[in-house]
Amino acid sequence: MNKIKYLLISFSLFALHAQAQEADSLLKALDSGDVATTVDAAFKSTHVVLSHSSETQKKHDLDLRIRHHFGDIGGRFGSAHTLYGLDVASDLFIGLDYGVSDRLTVAVGRSKQDELYNFSGKYRLLRQKTNESMPINMTLFAQMGWVAREPLNDSEFAKYSDRFSYFFQSIISRKLSSRLSLQVMPALLMRRAPDDTRDPENLFSVGFAGRMKITKRLSFIADYTVVNGLSRPKDLTQAYYNPFGVGLEIETGGHIFSLNFMNSEYIVENNFIPNTKKSWSKGGVRFGFTISRNFTLFKSKNEDPDKKSKIY
Repeated sequence: MNKIKYLLISFSLFALHAQAQEADSLLKALDSGDVATTVDAAFKSTHVVLSHSSETQKKHDLDLRIRHHFGDIGGRFGSAHTLYGLDVASDLFIGLDYGVSDRLTVAVGRSKQDELYNFSGKYRLLRQKTNESMPINMTLFAQMGWVAREPLNDSEFAKYSDRFSYFFQSIISRKLSSRLSLQVMPALLMRRAPDDTRDPENLFSVGFAGRMKITKRLSFIADYTVVNGLSRPKDLTQAYYNPFGVGLEIETGGHIFSLNFMNSEYIVENNFIPNTKKSWSKGGVRFGFTISRNFTLFKSKNEDPDKKSKIY
């Protein structure tokens, strides 16, 4: 627990230091008459495969997102008798993300697994600059999950607070070129009453993600989250695996459509970080897709092209 406290303190100090550097660089740029512009669209969408990206919604933009994970392609629960997983829906999600400002996004959603409702906020603290006065993007993400389903037994959800989990993440990204963007995502998940008493209630994780642009409207995306072996033992009764996903992201005007393959049965961080029980090497890969439709509300306020969303 002390390690987690030290890490959180370190992230906070880094954020304050970076913000101070950005303010100092801006003052110097103003003095010289050369104001740097921001680097837009490190990622094309607010999500990668499983994880969030550093992007936020533009002010007054509303994103309707539908995500679907099917069953195992191979292994014991896959193959032809389930049409390689297409007969089985392991999780289904529908959610709305709204841009309160260009930097702040609030969201609400609901997934099939555990009848989980999620409420989140996402704030872009730092933005990458073209003149390298700020070399990275940093976005802070916080999410609360609420399990709405009935308990499976009398001992489950002994306290009503056991239904809640909390996820905190710092997303640090950089657009290396017009085609390649990378990000790292340290995070902390806080939950109650895990199934195994040796499994910590607070899980620290580190995620990695990237996007490689193939054509004007097609990109390769991937993300991987390290959970086991950090604050979590590797020898628990139930075998857990690190979530890993790859996909193709297709832009079609106001839509973002992605075709994904991942080992996680679940969609929301509060579920897929602690509960991924499938392995790529044992046929636990599944197909999934995401449909994202962006709507610009209050159009009269977005007549300026610079105010329109540049991630769609």
